Amino acid sequence: MPWSVPPLRTGRSWVLAPDPGTLTARWDRLLRSAGRAERERLFRPSRARGLHAALPQLPGHSAGTGPLAEETGPCPEPVRVLHAPFDRQWLIPDQRLLDAARPELWRVADEHQLFAVEPGPAPRSSASARAGGPGGPGGPGGPEEEALLFSALLPEGRSPAGRPGRIRPLFRRPGGREPNLAPGLIELLTERLGIPVGAVDVLAWAAAAARPRGEGRSVPLPLSAGVWRDGVALGRRVLWLHTFGARCGETPDARPKLPGGRRPYVRAALPGPHALPAEPLYDPEERALLLGEGRIAPVPPAAWRFEASGVRVLAQWYERRTAPAEPGTLSAVRPAGWPPSLTSELLELITVLALLGELRPERRRLAERLASAPRLTAAELRRGGVLPPPASARRPASVLDRPEEGPNGQFALL
Repeated sequence: MPWSVPPLRTGRSWVLAPDPGTLTARWDRLLRSAGRAERERLFRPSRARGLHAALPQLPGHSAGTGPLAEETGPCPEPVRVLHAPFDRQWLIPDQRLLDAARPELWRVADEHQLFAVEPGPAPRSSASARAGGPGGPGGPGGPEEEALLFSALLPEGRSPAGRPGRIRPLFRRPGGREPNLAPGLIELLTERLGIPVGAVDVLAWAAAAARPRGEGRSVPLPLSAGVWRDGVALGRRVLWLHTFGARCGETPDARPKLPGGRRPYVRAALPGPHALPAEPLYDPEERALLLGEGRIAPVPPAAWRFEASGVRVLAQWYERRTAPAEPGTLSAVRPAGWPPSLTSELLELITVLALLGELRPERRRLAERLASAPRLTAAELRRGGVLPPPASARRPASVLDRPEEGPNGQFALL
Protein backbone atom coordinates (compact mmCIF):
# COMPACT_ATOMS: atom_id res chain seq x y z
CA MET A 1 0.00 0.00 0.00
CA PRO A 2 2.38 2.71 -1.25
CA TRP A 3 0.39 5.81 -0.28
CA SER A 4 0.48 6.47 3.44
CA VAL A 5 -0.31 9.51 5.55
CA PRO A 6 1.03 10.54 8.96
CA PRO A 7 -1.41 10.63 11.90
CA LEU A 8 -3.71 13.57 12.48
CA ARG A 9 -2.59 16.13 15.07
CA THR A 10 -5.52 17.67 16.91
CA GLY A 11 -3.34 19.97 19.03
CA ARG A 12 -6.04 20.22 21.72
CA SER A 13 -7.90 17.43 23.44
CA TRP A 14 -11.25 19.20 23.82
CA VAL A 15 -12.11 18.77 20.10
CA LEU A 16 -12.66 15.05 20.80
CA ALA A 17 -15.33 13.53 23.06
CA PRO A 18 -17.16 10.23 23.52
CA ASP A 19 -20.47 11.84 22.48
CA PRO A 20 -21.42 14.60 20.01
CA GLY A 21 -23.50 16.57 22.54
CA THR A 22 -20.40 17.27 24.62
CA LEU A 23 -18.64 18.78 21.60
CA THR A 24 -21.60 21.06 20.85
CA ALA A 25 -21.59 22.21 24.48
CA ARG A 26 -17.86 22.92 24.33
CA TRP A 27 -18.24 24.91 21.11
CA ASP A 28 -21.05 26.96 22.63
CA ARG A 29 -18.93 27.62 25.73
CA LEU A 30 -16.05 28.80 23.53
CA LEU A 31 -18.28 31.22 21.62
CA ARG A 32 -19.90 32.53 24.81
CA SER A 33 -16.51 33.41 26.29
CA ALA A 34 -16.22 36.94 27.65
CA GLY A 35 -13.76 38.68 25.37
CA ARG A 36 -10.95 37.53 23.14
CA ALA A 37 -8.53 36.82 25.98
CA GLU A 38 -10.97 34.33 27.52
CA ARG A 39 -11.68 32.76 24.13
CA GLU A 40 -7.96 32.35 23.53
CA ARG A 41 -7.46 30.76 26.96
CA LEU A 42 -10.22 28.25 26.28
CA PHE A 43 -9.07 27.55 22.73
CA ARG A 44 -5.44 26.85 23.71
CA PRO A 45 -3.50 28.16 20.69
CA SER A 46 -0.50 26.28 19.34
CA ARG A 47 2.22 27.13 16.89
CA ALA A 48 0.04 25.70 14.10
CA ARG A 49 -3.39 27.08 15.07
CA GLY A 50 -4.69 30.25 16.66
CA LEU A 51 -7.84 32.35 16.68
CA HIS A 52 -6.92 34.61 13.78
CA ALA A 53 -6.21 32.18 10.94
CA ALA A 54 -8.66 31.74 8.04
CA LEU A 55 -8.60 28.19 6.72
CA PRO A 56 -10.52 26.10 4.16
CA GLN A 57 -13.24 23.62 5.08
CA LEU A 58 -12.38 19.99 5.45
CA PRO A 59 -13.53 18.10 2.34
CA GLY A 60 -17.13 16.98 2.66
CA HIS A 61 -17.88 18.96 5.84
CA SER A 62 -19.42 22.36 6.42
CA ALA A 63 -17.65 24.67 8.81
CA GLY A 64 -16.75 28.33 8.96
CA THR A 65 -13.64 29.44 7.13
CA GLY A 66 -13.06 32.84 8.74
CA PRO A 67 -11.01 33.50 11.89
CA LEU A 68 -12.34 31.82 15.04
CA ALA A 69 -11.96 35.14 16.83
CA GLU A 70 -14.96 36.33 14.78
CA GLU A 71 -16.94 33.07 14.72
CA THR A 72 -20.60 33.23 15.78
CA GLY A 73 -22.13 30.25 13.96
CA PRO A 74 -23.28 26.85 15.24
CA CYS A 75 -20.92 23.97 15.92
CA PRO A 76 -20.01 22.01 12.78
CA GLU A 77 -21.76 18.64 12.91
CA PRO A 78 -19.45 16.25 14.82
CA VAL A 79 -18.26 13.12 13.03
CA ARG A 80 -17.23 9.80 14.49
CA VAL A 81 -13.56 8.88 14.14
CA LEU A 82 -11.21 6.22 15.46
CA HIS A 83 -9.34 8.11 18.17
CA ALA A 84 -7.20 5.19 19.41
CA PRO A 85 -7.21 1.44 18.79
CA PHE A 86 -10.84 0.27 19.10
CA ASP A 87 -11.74 3.64 20.68
CA ARG A 88 -14.42 5.41 18.63
CA GLN A 89 -14.98 9.02 19.60
CA TRP A 90 -16.48 12.15 18.06
CA LEU A 91 -14.55 15.03 16.51
CA ILE A 92 -15.45 18.57 15.42
CA PRO A 93 -14.49 18.53 11.70
CA ASP A 94 -13.16 22.09 11.55
CA GLN A 95 -9.67 22.63 10.19
CA ARG A 96 -9.32 25.78 12.30
CA LEU A 97 -9.33 23.59 15.42
CA LEU A 98 -6.87 20.91 14.26
CA ASP A 99 -3.11 21.39 14.03
CA ALA A 100 -2.79 18.88 11.17
CA ALA A 101 -6.13 17.64 9.82
CA ARG A 102 -4.75 15.71 6.79
CA PRO A 103 -7.39 16.88 4.23
CA GLU A 104 -6.18 14.22 1.77
CA LEU A 105 -7.65 11.56 4.06
CA TRP A 106 -10.98 13.34 4.42
CA ARG A 107 -11.32 13.45 0.61
CA VAL A 108 -11.36 9.66 0.39
CA ALA A 109 -13.24 8.82 3.61
CA ASP A 110 -16.63 7.43 2.60
CA GLU A 111 -18.84 4.36 3.02
CA HIS A 112 -16.54 2.33 0.74
CA GLN A 113 -13.23 3.12 2.41
CA LEU A 114 -11.19 0.93 4.71
CA PHE A 115 -8.13 2.26 6.52
CA ALA A 116 -5.16 0.20 7.65
CA VAL A 117 -3.32 1.76 10.58
CA GLU A 118 0.27 0.73 11.09
CA PRO A 119 0.97 1.47 14.76
CA GLY A 120 4.30 2.95 15.70
CA PRO A 121 6.73 0.73 17.59
CA ALA A 122 5.79 0.25 21.23
CA PRO A 123 8.38 0.65 23.98
CA ARG A 124 10.47 -2.50 24.45
CA SER A 125 9.51 -2.60 28.10
CA SER A 126 5.82 -3.02 27.23
CA ALA A 127 4.05 -6.35 27.35
CA SER A 128 3.65 -6.31 23.59
CA ALA A 129 7.40 -6.38 23.14
CA ARG A 130 7.38 -9.73 24.91
CA ALA A 131 4.62 -11.18 22.72
CA GLY A 132 5.67 -14.12 20.59
CA GLY A 133 4.12 -16.66 18.29
CA PRO A 134 3.97 -16.94 14.52
CA GLY A 135 1.19 -14.42 13.91
CA GLY A 136 2.26 -11.71 16.34
CA PRO A 137 0.01 -12.40 19.36
CA GLY A 138 1.57 -13.82 22.49
CA GLY A 139 1.15 -17.33 23.76
CA PRO A 140 -2.03 -18.62 25.36
CA GLY A 141 -1.38 -16.72 28.60
CA GLY A 142 0.13 -13.62 27.03
CA PRO A 143 -1.47 -10.34 25.99
CA GLU A 144 -3.49 -9.90 22.82
CA GLU A 145 -1.74 -7.75 20.23
CA GLU A 146 -2.57 -6.79 16.64
CA ALA A 147 0.15 -6.19 14.04
CA LEU A 148 -2.20 -3.92 12.07
CA LEU A 149 -5.38 -2.08 12.97
CA PHE A 150 -8.29 -1.45 10.60
CA SER A 151 -11.11 1.06 10.57
CA ALA A 152 -14.09 2.09 8.49
CA LEU A 153 -14.00 5.43 10.31
CA LEU A 154 -11.31 7.99 9.58
CA PRO A 155 -8.55 7.12 12.08
CA GLU A 156 -6.57 9.65 14.06
CA GLY A 157 -3.69 7.21 13.72
CA ARG A 158 -1.76 7.96 16.90
CA SER A 159 -0.28 5.13 18.91
CA PRO A 160 -1.22 5.04 22.59
CA ALA A 161 2.42 4.21 23.32
CA GLY A 162 5.51 4.48 21.18
CA ARG A 163 6.15 6.53 18.06
CA PRO A 164 3.43 7.55 15.58
CA GLY A 165 2.68 5.09 12.80
CA ARG A 166 1.11 5.54 9.36
CA ILE A 167 -2.42 5.52 7.93
CA ARG A 168 -2.91 3.63 4.66
CA PRO A 169 -6.29 4.01 2.89
CA LEU A 170 -7.33 1.01 0.78
CA PHE A 171 -8.66 3.26 -2.00
CA ARG A 172 -7.08 6.39 -3.43
CA ARG A 173 -10.37 7.88 -4.64
CA PRO A 174 -13.93 8.08 -3.26
CA GLY A 175 -16.40 5.39 -4.23
CA GLY A 176 -13.94 2.54 -3.72
CA ARG A 177 -11.99 3.48 -6.85
CA GLU A 178 -8.28 3.02 -7.61
CA PRO A 179 -6.89 0.65 -4.97
CA ASN A 180 -3.93 1.92 -2.99
CA LEU A 181 -1.89 -1.14 -3.92
CA ALA A 182 1.39 -1.40 -5.76
CA PRO A 183 0.50 -1.30 -9.48
CA GLY A 184 0.46 -4.80 -10.90
CA LEU A 185 0.11 -6.60 -7.55
CA ILE A 186 -3.51 -7.69 -8.06
CA GLU A 187 -2.77 -8.91 -11.59
CA LEU A 188 0.31 -10.84 -10.45
CA LEU A 189 -1.55 -12.50 -7.57
CA THR A 190 -4.45 -13.41 -9.86
CA GLU A 191 -2.04 -15.01 -12.35
CA ARG A 192 0.05 -16.90 -9.80
CA LEU A 193 -2.86 -18.10 -7.64
CA GLY A 194 -5.15 -18.89 -10.58
CA ILE A 195 -8.18 -17.27 -8.90
CA PRO A 196 -9.66 -13.75 -9.02
CA VAL A 197 -8.16 -11.36 -6.47
CA GLY A 198 -9.69 -8.02 -5.45
CA ALA A 199 -8.44 -5.09 -3.40
CA VAL A 200 -10.46 -6.04 -0.32
CA ASP A 201 -9.06 -9.59 -0.61
CA VAL A 202 -5.52 -8.21 -0.36
CA LEU A 203 -6.40 -6.17 2.73
CA ALA A 204 -8.20 -9.15 4.28
CA TRP A 205 -5.13 -11.31 3.68
CA ALA A 206 -2.99 -8.68 5.41
CA ALA A 207 -5.43 -8.62 8.33
CA ALA A 208 -4.99 -12.37 8.78
CA ALA A 209 -1.29 -12.77 7.99
CA ALA A 210 0.52 -9.54 8.95
CA ARG A 211 3.09 -9.86 11.69
CA PRO A 212 5.54 -7.51 13.38
CA ARG A 213 9.02 -7.44 11.90
CA GLY A 214 11.56 -5.18 13.58
CA GLU A 215 10.00 -1.72 13.58
CA GLY A 216 7.72 -2.47 10.63
CA ARG A 217 5.20 -5.05 9.44
CA SER A 218 5.65 -8.09 7.23
CA VAL A 219 2.86 -9.54 5.03
CA PRO A 220 3.99 -12.79 3.38
CA LEU A 221 2.20 -13.63 0.11
CA PRO A 222 1.41 -17.32 -0.57
CA LEU A 223 1.40 -19.15 -3.87
CA SER A 224 -1.16 -21.71 -2.65
CA ALA A 225 -4.71 -20.85 -3.67
CA GLY A 226 -6.05 -22.88 -0.73
CA VAL A 227 -3.95 -21.02 1.83
CA TRP A 228 -4.93 -17.72 0.21
CA ARG A 229 -8.68 -18.51 0.28
CA ASP A 230 -8.57 -19.56 3.92
CA GLY A 231 -6.54 -16.51 4.89
CA VAL A 232 -8.86 -14.13 3.06
CA ALA A 233 -11.93 -15.66 4.72
CA LEU A 234 -10.27 -15.33 8.12
CA GLY A 235 -9.10 -11.79 7.35
CA ARG A 236 -12.57 -10.69 6.33
CA ARG A 237 -13.79 -11.69 9.77
CA VAL A 238 -10.93 -9.73 11.32
CA LEU A 239 -11.94 -6.67 9.27
CA TRP A 240 -15.57 -7.16 10.29
CA LEU A 241 -14.59 -7.13 13.95
CA HIS A 242 -12.12 -4.24 13.72
CA THR A 243 -14.80 -2.12 12.05
CA PHE A 244 -17.48 -3.15 14.59
CA GLY A 245 -19.49 -4.77 11.79
CA ALA A 246 -19.37 -1.84 9.36
CA ARG A 247 -17.44 -3.74 6.65
CA CYS A 248 -17.16 -7.32 5.36
CA GLY A 249 -20.23 -8.63 7.19
CA GLU A 250 -22.53 -11.27 5.77
CA THR A 251 -25.25 -8.59 5.73
CA PRO A 252 -24.85 -4.80 5.83
CA ASP A 253 -26.40 -4.53 9.30
CA ALA A 254 -24.61 -7.54 10.83
CA ARG A 255 -23.08 -6.55 14.17
CA PRO A 256 -20.69 -8.67 16.25
CA LYS A 257 -22.49 -10.67 18.94
CA LEU A 258 -21.49 -13.44 21.28
CA PRO A 259 -23.86 -16.40 21.63
CA GLY A 260 -26.32 -16.40 24.51
CA GLY A 261 -24.77 -17.37 27.82
CA ARG A 262 -21.45 -15.81 26.83
CA ARG A 263 -22.81 -12.36 26.13
CA PRO A 264 -21.58 -9.67 28.60
CA TYR A 265 -24.22 -7.96 30.74
CA VAL A 266 -24.27 -5.42 33.55
CA ARG A 267 -24.61 -7.62 36.64
CA ALA A 268 -24.35 -4.73 39.13
CA ALA A 269 -25.17 -1.14 38.22
CA LEU A 270 -22.27 1.20 37.65
CA PRO A 271 -21.84 3.79 40.44
CA GLY A 272 -22.23 7.54 40.06
CA PRO A 273 -19.45 9.65 38.53
CA HIS A 274 -17.85 10.46 41.89
CA ALA A 275 -17.67 6.79 42.88
CA LEU A 276 -16.10 5.48 39.68
CA PRO A 277 -12.57 4.16 40.28
CA ALA A 278 -9.51 5.55 38.55
CA GLU A 279 -9.02 2.25 36.71
CA PRO A 280 -11.00 -0.93 36.16
CA LEU A 281 -10.20 -4.22 37.88
CA TYR A 282 -10.64 -7.76 36.63
CA ASP A 283 -11.73 -10.83 38.57
CA PRO A 284 -10.37 -13.84 36.62
CA GLU A 285 -12.32 -16.39 38.64
CA GLU A 286 -15.67 -14.72 38.05
CA ARG A 287 -14.60 -13.39 34.63
CA ALA A 288 -15.95 -10.03 35.67
CA LEU A 289 -14.92 -6.45 34.93
CA LEU A 290 -15.19 -4.44 38.14
CA LEU A 291 -15.89 -0.69 37.99
CA GLY A 292 -16.17 0.25 41.64
CA GLU A 293 -19.42 -1.34 42.79
CA GLY A 294 -20.36 -1.93 39.15
CA ARG A 295 -19.84 -5.34 37.61
CA ILE A 296 -19.93 -6.57 34.01
CA ALA A 297 -19.75 -10.29 33.24
CA PRO A 298 -18.84 -12.55 31.62
CA VAL A 299 -15.69 -10.90 30.26
CA PRO A 300 -13.25 -13.45 28.77
CA PRO A 301 -9.61 -13.14 29.88
CA ALA A 302 -8.62 -12.60 26.24
CA ALA A 303 -10.74 -9.44 26.08
CA TRP A 304 -9.24 -8.10 29.33
CA ARG A 305 -5.67 -8.80 28.15
CA PHE A 306 -6.13 -7.48 24.62
CA GLU A 307 -3.39 -4.96 23.78
CA ALA A 308 -2.59 -2.46 21.05
CA SER A 309 0.81 -0.76 20.90
CA GLY A 310 1.64 -2.04 24.37
CA VAL A 311 -1.50 -0.67 26.05
CA ARG A 312 -4.47 -2.68 27.28
CA VAL A 313 -7.42 -1.58 25.17
CA LEU A 314 -10.16 -1.91 27.81
CA ALA A 315 -8.18 -0.08 30.48
CA GLN A 316 -7.29 2.76 28.11
CA TRP A 317 -10.85 3.08 26.82
CA TYR A 318 -12.12 3.46 30.40
CA GLU A 319 -9.37 5.88 31.44
CA ARG A 320 -10.07 8.21 28.51
CA ARG A 321 -13.66 8.56 29.70
CA THR A 322 -13.08 8.94 33.43
CA ALA A 323 -9.75 10.76 33.86
CA PRO A 324 -10.29 14.12 35.60
CA ALA A 325 -10.02 17.24 33.46
CA GLU A 326 -8.43 20.52 34.46
CA PRO A 327 -11.16 22.74 35.96
CA GLY A 328 -12.15 25.74 33.88
CA THR A 329 -11.07 24.20 30.57
CA LEU A 330 -13.23 23.07 27.69
CA SER A 331 -12.19 19.47 28.39
CA ALA A 332 -13.99 19.83 31.73
CA VAL A 333 -17.28 20.38 29.87
CA ARG A 334 -18.65 16.84 29.92
CA PRO A 335 -21.73 14.90 31.06
CA ALA A 336 -22.37 15.00 34.80
CA GLY A 337 -22.74 11.22 35.03
CA TRP A 338 -21.93 8.04 33.17
CA PRO A 339 -24.34 8.03 30.19
CA PRO A 340 -26.07 4.72 29.35
CA SER A 341 -24.62 5.01 25.85
CA LEU A 342 -21.13 4.47 27.30
CA THR A 343 -22.22 1.22 28.91
CA SER A 344 -23.59 0.02 25.56
CA GLU A 345 -20.31 0.93 23.86
CA LEU A 346 -18.33 -0.86 26.55
CA LEU A 347 -20.36 -4.05 26.08
CA GLU A 348 -19.83 -3.80 22.32
CA LEU A 349 -16.08 -3.33 22.79
CA ILE A 350 -15.84 -6.34 25.10
CA THR A 351 -17.70 -8.41 22.49
CA VAL A 352 -15.33 -7.39 19.67
CA LEU A 353 -12.20 -8.07 21.72
CA ALA A 354 -13.56 -11.42 22.89
CA LEU A 355 -14.35 -12.53 19.32
CA LEU A 356 -10.93 -11.40 18.11
CA GLY A 357 -9.40 -13.42 20.93
CA GLU A 358 -11.25 -16.50 19.70
CA LEU A 359 -9.57 -16.12 16.31
CA ARG A 360 -6.06 -16.45 17.75
CA PRO A 361 -5.76 -20.23 17.27
CA GLU A 362 -7.00 -19.99 13.68
CA ARG A 363 -4.56 -17.19 12.91
CA ARG A 364 -1.75 -19.20 14.48
CA ARG A 365 -2.64 -22.22 12.33
CA LEU A 366 -2.63 -20.03 9.22
CA ALA A 367 0.85 -18.77 10.11
CA GLU A 368 2.06 -22.35 10.51
CA ARG A 369 0.60 -23.34 7.12
CA LEU A 370 2.14 -20.28 5.52
CA ALA A 371 5.55 -21.06 6.97
CA SER A 372 5.67 -24.34 5.04
CA ALA A 373 3.89 -23.16 1.87
CA PRO A 374 5.55 -21.63 -1.22
CA ARG A 375 5.55 -17.85 -1.16
CA LEU A 376 6.12 -14.94 -3.50
CA THR A 377 9.55 -13.45 -2.92
CA ALA A 378 10.60 -9.83 -3.14
CA ALA A 379 12.78 -10.78 -6.12
CA GLU A 380 9.72 -12.13 -7.97
CA LEU A 381 7.80 -8.95 -7.18
CA ARG A 382 10.65 -6.91 -8.59
CA ARG A 383 10.82 -9.05 -11.72
CA GLY A 384 7.06 -8.65 -12.14
CA GLY A 385 7.37 -4.86 -12.00
CA VAL A 386 5.42 -4.62 -8.74
CA LEU A 387 8.39 -3.41 -6.70
CA PRO A 388 9.41 -0.73 -6.29
CA PRO A 389 6.12 1.14 -6.79
CA PRO A 390 6.35 4.30 -8.87
CA ALA A 391 6.67 7.63 -7.08
CA SER A 392 3.19 8.62 -8.29
CA ALA A 393 1.67 5.73 -6.30
CA ARG A 394 3.14 7.17 -3.11
CA ARG A 395 1.34 10.49 -3.58
CA PRO A 396 -2.40 11.16 -3.09
CA ALA A 397 -4.58 11.13 -6.17
CA SER A 398 -6.19 14.35 -7.41
CA VAL A 399 -9.77 14.30 -6.12
CA LEU A 400 -11.91 17.05 -7.64
CA ASP A 401 -15.35 15.49 -7.24
CA ARG A 402 -16.74 18.29 -5.07
CA PRO A 403 -16.06 22.00 -4.55
CA GLU A 404 -14.16 22.87 -1.39
CA GLU A 405 -14.67 26.19 0.32
CA GLY A 406 -11.42 28.01 0.96
CA PRO A 407 -10.46 30.60 3.57
CA ASN A 408 -13.05 33.32 4.21
CA GLY A 409 -15.64 31.57 2.04
CA GLN A 410 -13.67 31.68 -1.22
CA PHE A 411 -13.75 28.78 -3.66
CA ALA A 412 -10.55 27.70 -5.34
CA LEU A 413 -10.46 27.55 -9.14
CA LEU A 414 -8.62 24.37 -10.17
